[in-house]
Amino acid sequence: MRENGVVSGDFRDFRGDYQELVDELSELLGAPATLENRDFELIAFGAYDSDDELDAAALDPVRTRSILTRRSTAAVRAWFEGFGITRASGPVRIPPTPEAGVHRGRVCLPVRHRGVVLGYVWLLEGDPGPSDEQLAAAMRVTARIGALLADEARHGAGLTRELRAVLTAGRGWQRDMAVAELRTALGSRADAPHTVVCVAPWPSADPAEAPSLRTLAGAEALCTVPWGAAEQCLAVLVRLRSASASTPATVVAGRLLERVTGGDAGTDAAKGAGGRAAAGVAEGRAGLAELGTAWREASASARAVLAEPRLGPVAQWADIGPYRLLTALPPEAVHDRAVHALLAPAHRELAHTAETYLDCAGQAGRTAAELGVHRQTLYYRLSRVEQLTGLDLDDGEDRLLLHMALKARRL
Repeated sequence: MRENGVVSGDFRDFRGDYQELVDELSELLGAPATLENRDFELIAFGAYDSDDELDAAALDPVRTRSILTRRSTAAVRAWFEGFGITRASGPVRIPPTPEAGVHRGRVCLPVRHRGVVLGYVWLLEGDPGPSDEQLAAAMRVTARIGALLADEARHGAGLTRELRAVLTAGRGWQRDMAVAELRTALGSRADAPHTVVCVAPWPSADPAEAPSLRTLAGAEALCTVPWGAAEQCLAVLVRLRSASASTPATVVAGRLLERVTGGDAGTDAAKGAGGRAAAGVAEGRAGLAELGTAWREASASARAVLAEPRLGPVAQWADIGPYRLLTALPPEAVHDRAVHALLAPAHRELAHTAETYLDCAGQAGRTAAELGVHRQTLYYRLSRVEQLTGLDLDDGEDRLLLHMALKARRL
């Protein structure tokens, strides 16, 4: 049912409600309106049918980018916020500034709920433009949008507790109870195929800094979970069309990485140690019974990318190879005494040589080419590795031990 223009009920897709309200605004104002959240991520845009709409798309790069990519850049956000829209309680007129890509003037209608700005409605200035009466009526519609945004935030926050309980519970009856609560909260959707995404590390545990579920297609719930001693990661439960179709989850992972890295998720700086941003995706499963296992797969896949950047920036469990086994090892397993001396900082070059040699299946020619050294230099280094470790690189089991230790140390 509807209450004050807002659909009530425990579970629903909010996107259709937003679109209805934006279409109502576009009709009321006689011009296409767009709705963005307070992070300038596009929620909905009016399909007002006019030549002016086509001209606007062609002549205003900022608006075109917002519609096509469903977000604005940090520079655009800062420029618009400079006009005081975060503090305004009524319409704010913004003049055209071609050098900033804003070829058309705008009217910004702040979307507030109980005094807090939750988003913005944007209207391109026209001639003669909306009257004061039209803008006053439009602000009444934005109040309904604000109530809807607040309702959605409460809806997402409710599932945060249930999801976190599942992911942090121990095995056995505690996790079974947590899964049962989450299943009850999701209702009939709990039986659909799902997977889990892990983004690590995540910059903030503050719920106010969490992304909106509405901007992540297919996301059912999200929460932060401890990552190491002093950091946290973000976990997202994603609904799939089928257990084998993971595309919605990889899209969600990519969107979240862009949020962490400022759009540079594919660069070296954003992957592995240094840039430190990675995402892992578990295998899809029907229902929620194996959610604990899915979380281990997702977090292990993110760890694998941080250890081996070539696997990312988004890695699926099926694609991380030996790290499926290595991530399951306890931390102390890495410190095998046979390789302890080799892993000392003073022998970093020797360790890299040994790892490259084993990656190349023990082929000296390939290894020398990969390292850019002469074969004799390679042979000398390998003999030093054998001396330090006491391992025989002609022995398969010794090679396996060394290879595992060298890969595991990255984790």
